[in-house]
Amino acid sequence: GEQPLIQSSRRRSFLEQGDTPRFLATPPHYAYLKIAEGCKKSCAFCIIPKIKGRLQSKPIPQVVDEYQALLEHGTVSEIILIAQDLGDFGKDLVRDDGDDESVNLANLLKALLQASSNDKHDDVWLRLLYLYPDEITPEILDIIESDQRICRYLDMPIQHSHDDMLKLMRRKTTSYDIQQTIYNLRERLPDVQIRTSLMVGFPGETEEHFEHLLNFVKEFQLENVGVFEYSDEELAYSHRLPNHVPEEIKQERYGRLMEAQLQIVQRKNEERVKTKDRLHTVIEGMQDDKIVGRYYGQCPDIDGQVIIEGSPNVNPGQRYWVEINGYDNYDLIGKVVDGP
Repeated sequence: GEQPLIQSSRRRSFLEQGDTPRFLATPPHYAYLKIAEGCKKSCAFCIIPKIKGRLQSKPIPQVVDEYQALLEHGTVSEIILIAQDLGDFGKDLVRDDGDDESVNLANLLKALLQASSNDKHDDVWLRLLYLYPDEITPEILDIIESDQRICRYLDMPIQHSHDDMLKLMRRKTTSYDIQQTIYNLRERLPDVQIRTSLMVGFPGETEEHFEHLLNFVKEFQLENVGVFEYSDEELAYSHRLPNHVPEEIKQERYGRLMEAQLQIVQRKNEERVKTKDRLHTVIEGMQDDKIVGRYYGQCPDIDGQVIIEGSPNVNPGQRYWVEINGYDNYDLIGKVVDGP
C-alpha cells in the first residue's frame, strides 16, 4: 500500500528545512525523529565521525516542529528520538555569549513534552535511544521521572565493564561510573528497562577482561543486551592497536556471553509469568500467523515482542492490556484482558 505522507515544515538538508514532504518509513503508529547528525566522540573502534562528520544538532524549535508534524499526522503514538549520542545534543550550538545551557537534551525534552501537553497527545510514548552513561544526568532523570510519556526504557551503550578495555576503547566512562549509573537508574525509576551493547574480542581483551564482563552481565542483569564481536575497520584507531584477538576466541566469547544473557532474560520472563504481569501493549500486527505487540520495555526491531494468544479483536497501533502467561526465549506470551 501507499506510505502515509506527512508534510513537515521546510527542509533542504539535514539542518535546513525545505519543501520536501516527509514519508514515514515505519508502520504508521511509530516514527523515528533524528535530533542530531555526526558525533563528537572518538571511540577507538568507530568510524562514524569520519563518515558522518562533526556533530550537528538541529535547533530545538525545528525538532519541536517535526515532532508536532508527526503527532498531527494522527496515527503516530510513539516517537523514538535518535542520534549517535542523544546526550551530546546541542553541544555544537554554543551561543556567542558563551551561554550554551539553553540548548541541551534536558531542555529539548521539556520543549517536546510541552508541545504535546494537550489531552489529544497525553498518551504518546517518547522513547530515548542511544544515551551514554556519562550523559544520564540528574536533570534528565528528573524529567523522565516526572512524566509518564517518556518510556521507562534507556538504550545505554557501555561496550565493556573493565577499565583497561574502556580506556583502550577511548570511552569516557569508568567501570565505577557505569555501575553507579545503573544503580541510580534503578533507584529513581524502579520499572526502568535498560538496553545496552557489549563488545567482545576488542584488541587486547584477555580472558580475565572477558570474565570481568561476563560477571558484570550476571551481576547487573540488564533487561536487553546486544553482543557484538569486534570488527576490524582499517580507518578506525583500534586497527593500529596490538594484540588482536583471534576470530575463534571472539566467537567463543560471544557464545558464552549470549548464553549468560539468555538465562537472565528467561529468569526475568519466568518472574513475569509467576506474577501474571499485565503490560500495556501496542499491537504491531501479524507475524508467522500470530498477533504480536510490544510493551514500553521493547523497542521496535531490536528487542523481544509480546505474542498474543488466540484471535482477539485488536487493531494495529492500538494499545491493550495483556496478561503474561508464558514466554519463548526473548518473547513474552499473553492474553488480552480488560485492564491493568
